[in-house]
Amino acid sequence: MQEFFEFGIGTRVLYKPGLAHELGTVIEELGAQRPFIIADKGVVGAGLLDPILNGINAQYAAVGLFDAVPANSSVDVVMECAAIAKAAEADLIVAIGGGSPLDTAKAVRIILTFEGHLLDYQGYNVISDRLIPMIAVPTTSGTGSEVTPYAVIRDAEQDLKLSFASRYLLPDVAVLDPLLTCTLPPMLTAATGIDALSHAIETFVSTENTPFSDGMALEAIRLISTHLRTAVQQGEDMEARSQMLIAACMAGMACANSYFGVIHAMAHAVGGKFHVHHGTAISICMPHGMRYNSSVAPARYLRIAEALGVSREGRSDAEVIAAGIAAVAALAHDCGLPSRLRDVGVPTEALTDLAATAVIDGAIFHNPREASEEEVLALFQAAW
Repeated sequence: MQEFFEFGIGTRVLYKPGLAHELGTVIEELGAQRPFIIADKGVVGAGLLDPILNGINAQYAAVGLFDAVPANSSVDVVMECAAIAKAAEADLIVAIGGGSPLDTAKAVRIILTFEGHLLDYQGYNVISDRLIPMIAVPTTSGTGSEVTPYAVIRDAEQDLKLSFASRYLLPDVAVLDPLLTCTLPPMLTAATGIDALSHAIETFVSTENTPFSDGMALEAIRLISTHLRTAVQQGEDMEARSQMLIAACMAGMACANSYFGVIHAMAHAVGGKFHVHHGTAISICMPHGMRYNSSVAPARYLRIAEALGVSREGRSDAEVIAAGIAAVAALAHDCGLPSRLRDVGVPTEALTDLAATAVIDGAIFHNPREASEEEVLALFQAAW
């Protein structure tokens, strides 16, 4: 029995196909008058933004739009966006897109509320008071950022991904509209889906797991293993898109309470240094991180394998665990994702520096097995 745990869900979650076109009502309930929109070029290019803006402007006039968020948002981008939103006197942020626009929006709120420079607030629980309200509208089924108290922002000068964590970063409302995910290209569907899977798996074996996060994580694993291939291969399948969006949100809620591990620490290092898409980096690192951790949490990896659909009949526990790890690798392969760091431009001579970066990443501190720099280097070498 656990002596103590804490679990909280601070974001109101609304689900409905087409709901993103009715944001005016949600804004009204928050008591805001001057919404500012943050998105990226992918959202604009896919034609998702105009009907959402029309829905907002039917009741409110959006006071500004920033759509220049890159795939790996940076400190400079946050500061630029915050300056524009401040000049527009925004009293609400509406973020539309994947993890990068949503994390950018969270960080922008820090500057709008407290001013100063973003780097002043890097770390855990530095933010100590409520921020201006935010509505998060995910267009990918991956990060779960719409319900997490984290923002990961790249520091271009240091080639590092910085973590900002505080319960005050939680969006006020998450709007889950599966129609917005139907135009997501197959490779992004795959990478973001595998990212969501990693959230569920790492949460389930984290040192901070709880009975509540366990249930959400296992159901997210089951849903993703069932529906991700269809979402990638048949992007218009609404059942697959809906279940993936729900699974990503559930995995986000779980990791918001129980945190990550060595897999995310490795992926953050790779993404910060070589600008590899986060989900792609996760996909490459995940089987190796799972294999490393399985020796200290075999009972939990058996349950993960079961949620992945692995049969235990006629197999030893070790064989079931190995089959679960293989099932994760097979899912990524079937979805067209690379399996080696060399395939995404990471040179072998960089692995030592990546290991040094990963062992000081905040994600690693809740890993179920302590990892030295030498051990993480061995994982990177296996992934190369």
